[in-house]
Formats: sequence, structure tokens, C-alpha cells
Amino acid sequence: MNLQNKVTLFFGVLSLGLVAALVVIGLWSFRQYSVATASEHIRTAAEIVRVHLTESMINGVISKRQNFLERLKEVEGLQSARVIRGSLVQQQFGKGFNEEQPADSIEMQVLADGKQHFDIIDANGPVIIRGTIPFVAHRGGNPNCLQCHQVAEGSVLGAVTITMSIEHLKRKAIYTVLLMVAAVTLFAFATFFLLRRFLRPIVDTAVHVEKAVHRAIGGEFKASIEVLTRDEIGRIANDVNRLLAFLDQGLTRISRNVALLTEHTPAPNGNQLQDTIDMVDALTQASQFKQAIEEDETKAEVYCRLASAVEGRFGVKEYSMYELVLNRNQIKPMVVDGEADAGCKWCDPLIQVRSESCRVRRTGHLVDGLSTPDICYAFKPPAEAPGRHHICFPIMSSGGVGSVLQLVVDEDNIERVKALTPYINVYLQEAAPVLEAKRLTETLRESNLRDPMTGLHNRRFLEESVDSLVANTQRRGGHLGVMMLDLDYFKMVNDTYGHDAGDAVLKALAKVLAGAVRSSDMVIRYGGEEFMIILQNTDGDGAIPVAEKIRTAVEELKVQVAGGVLQKTISIGIADFPKDSDTFWQAIKFADVALYRAKEDGRNRVVRFTPELWDAQNAY
Repeated sequence: MNLQNKVTLFFGVLSLGLVAALVVIGLWSFRQYSVATASEHIRTAAEIVRVHLTESMINGVISKRQNFLERLKEVEGLQSARVIRGSLVQQQFGKGFNEEQPADSIEMQVLADGKQHFDIIDANGPVIIRGTIPFVAHRGGNPNCLQCHQVAEGSVLGAVTITMSIEHLKRKAIYTVLLMVAAVTLFAFATFFLLRRFLRPIVDTAVHVEKAVHRAIGGEFKASIEVLTRDEIGRIANDVNRLLAFLDQGLTRISRNVALLTEHTPAPNGNQLQDTIDMVDALTQASQFKQAIEEDETKAEVYCRLASAVEGRFGVKEYSMYELVLNRNQIKPMVVDGEADAGCKWCDPLIQVRSESCRVRRTGHLVDGLSTPDICYAFKPPAEAPGRHHICFPIMSSGGVGSVLQLVVDEDNIERVKALTPYINVYLQEAAPVLEAKRLTETLRESNLRDPMTGLHNRRFLEESVDSLVANTQRRGGHLGVMMLDLDYFKMVNDTYGHDAGDAVLKALAKVLAGAVRSSDMVIRYGGEEFMIILQNTDGDGAIPVAEKIRTAVEELKVQVAGGVLQKTISIGIADFPKDSDTFWQAIKFADVALYRAKEDGRNRVVRFTPELWDAQNAY
């Protein structure tokens, strides 16, 4: 039941209740008024009878009292009047006429106690008020009762019984109540009509808002609500239209941007809101996934976490993860169906020694065996697993394929996995730089490319990894934040406290630097007390807060040495590759120039490279 029907029903019930109450109260009030009026008329008539009887006795015409009583009936509404003699009057003057004897117990009771008595007679006829009024002897007036009656004052001399019809008052009351009911009904109808007229815009607007909300829940935000009035209801309709337009534009923009990140275009007739929520959820989960794998220690842990995502997030239980062996024509299974370091199950084992047999390795593109079965001849599922299809994703590293994720799908799950493909790509894009960093880290461990004292990468590591680092950055269209760092007045430490103290300071500084950046970033001891930090996917401006964090940490660092406790400061120069220079080594030089400016400006500060700092005559 809508609002208008509810209001109509409520108002109708209220009007009926009001009319019923008006009828009941009106009739009851008129009845009470009629009874009170008739009773007062009876008292007045009884007083007239008393005065007449007194005058008649004085004037000696008491014998004609019945004629007066008959004439009294001519009064409108008065039906009968009868005088009753009391026992004291009968003793003095006799019984009188037969009509003057007590007729019932009521008259006898009135003669006995001297109290008025009224009855309402309503028995299948006109409504009659009967009143029996006692005549009590008293000295008041001239003449008075005691002049003729030999009784004590206060004695009951007799009574008069008068009956009066109130039927004419009843008819007037009913007519008046009907007029009141008609007036109230007319007023109710007028009010009801005006109320419906006022409620119509509210109800129509509410219905339109409800429909628009239901469409919005379904992902359609292009609904428009008609503005029916210029009051608050109209303003609500306008505001809802503005809100829907704002949501439509905002969701369209968010959906478009998220689609660029996920490389997934939502269906044109789909639920835009739900599609956007799903894509944002996927990006959030992918971000959390990246944060988790960045904190993993080895690439094996990263592969295991990626396998957990494939099974838990995407619901795929049959899959393989392969890694290409650098500088060899080999490919190695890392995880197969959740088992680490398992044998090759879903492909021809030949690909392990001849990686060109893998179509993904050879082309560097997605190989979709779900849409195009038999596209890759190396896919050979075992005989006990018929009806399987595959889709293989390249995981890029240093400008080429570094790893491969292969999902194996049965007929029932093909469409589901196709729909998940954009989200799987997001996870792999997040995993790619981390895997590359872990792989490079492990390679460097094997090549002894670390500074033996601080445990940081050394300059040789930078020289060997710079090509892949630059290629990967250029391929992704990203930035590298290059920081050159130098301890202030470090030579004084060696001169004052000895080289052992200097080594302790360098080791403590290395821990601060390594702890201040991500695992995918590179911390390098460039030489002596000079260090370099390369922040991946971070531009020059984004490197400033990291540099300030490091500067503050170094300033607060206390190093215990044989001669006491040392506190040092550090100066930092920042450059951006490729924004400041499209040559990586030139970017390093620019960071070095910014470092020396920090030294010249008083040390213990961070300086971002600007073109004004560079003297074109001193080309690197």
C-alpha cells in the first residue's frame, strides 16, 4: 500500500470516527438538554398550579380547580396535570375528587418524603417526562399556605403530577445533528480533496525516486525524476537528479580508469556499479598481494603465494608455473597443481631443455587455448585428464619473458576463467617486478655482488643490473628515483676515533638505509661513505619524503664506539630517471650534483635536482 492510499484510508477512518462521535455526542447532549428543559418546565407548571390553588381557596373558587388543570393541557408538549391531596389536607377538607387520590407508589413516596421525582417514559412511542412535585406548607408569600391549612410549616400538603412530551425537541435535535453531520461530511470531503491534491506530487515524486533507486541498484544511473512542484518536493527531485548524474559521471570515470589498469572493459549492458566494485576489489586485493610478496624473502615464496592466489582467489586447482633459466635455453617448473618443484605435468617435457617450444616464451604474448584450442603444440595433458584446455600468461622480466603461468581448465569453467583473465593479469603485473627483484637478488648473491662490510649491493651490482633495470623501467613507462647519499664529516670519524669506529658507523648506516626502503628498491654502497638508493616506480618528487625519512633517521642514529657515542648527519641529492635525463648514468650525475649542493648549503639536508644546478660545460 502506497503513501497516498495509506493517507486516504487513515483520513477516511478518521472522518467516519469523527462523524460517529459527533452523532453520538450530539444526540446524547440534545437528549440531556431536552430532559433538563422538560423537567424545568414541569417545575414551572407545578408552581403555577400551586399558586392557582392558593388563589382559588382564598377567592372561594377551589371547586373549579379541575377546569384549570384541563386548560393547562393546552400548553405545547404538556400532556396531563393532576393534583394529589395529602393526608393532612384530607383530614381538614375531605378526600376531594377521585382523581386527587395517589395513583401509584411514586406519588405515595413523594407525599411521604416531600422530594421531587422525575421519570422518562420511552416505550414504543413518544418520549414522555413525568414529574411529581410536592406542595410543602410554608409561611412565605401573601397569602400563604398556613392561612388556610391548619398544619405545621414544612408539612406535605399534596403533590402535582405532570407529564410532558419531548418528541418535538427530539425531532429538532435529530435535524440539528443531521445538519452538523452534513456540514462535517462536506468539510471532510473538501479537506480530503485538497489533501489528495497536495499529496499527489509527494507520492508521484516518491514513486519516481523509488524507481530511480531500484535502477541505480541495478547499475543504471541515467534515470531522471520529473520536477512537479517548486517547493521542497521539487528541490528533492532536483537534488536526486543531480546526485544520480554525479554518480553516473563519477562511476563512469572510475570504471574507465580502473578498466585501463585491469585492461578489462565492462559489458555495456552490465551493472556498472557492481562491475566497478568488482574491479576496485580486485585492485585492492592485488595491492595487498603485492605488499605481501614484497615482504617475502625469496622468489620461491613469491611463487607459492601466487599459487595460493590462483587457487583461493580464482578457484583454479590445475595449473603450472614455469621460470626461464637465465643465459640458458631452459625452462623450469616452479609450482604444479600446488606442489613446489614438481615435474612437468601439463606440457611436453621437451620445453624444459628447449624453451622455444613454449609458445609464450617464444612470442611474449598471452596464449589463449580457451578460445583457440590446440594453439600450442606443447600443451599435452595426461590421458587421465581428458577435456582440458589451457591459457598461458607471460610474466615479463627485463623486457622479456621471465616466467609463465599456465591455467588448465575443464569445459565447465572456460567462461568463468575467461571473465577472470583481466584480474589475473593485474596480479601478474604486480608480481612481475617483485619476481624480477627477487631473481636479481638471488643472482647477485651467487655473484658476490655485495659489499662485504655493510652487506649492501656494491657498484659492480649496479653496473651489471643497470641494463635490465633501465629496460624494464622504459617498457613499463615508469620512473626511477635516484638518491646519492653522503655522510657529513665522515673523515673526522676515522681521524678521531679510528677506522674501526668508521666501519661501525657505516654498518649502522647501512641498516638504516635498508630498513627505510622497500625490498624491491636497491640500496648500493657507491664508494667510501657515499651510498646510492634506487627507488623503483617512484619519481623524483615521490623520493623526497623517503629521503627526508632517511635524513631524520640518520640524524637520530646513535652509534656506540670505543671512544663514546657518535651521532652523524647525512646529505642527500635526488634525481629522476627518465624525467631529469633519458640516460641513467647522467641521472646519477645529476643526483650527485644535487648532493654537492646539499653539502654547500650546510649539509644535513635533501636537495632535489633542478636544471639550474647543472653547468652545461661540465658534461658527464
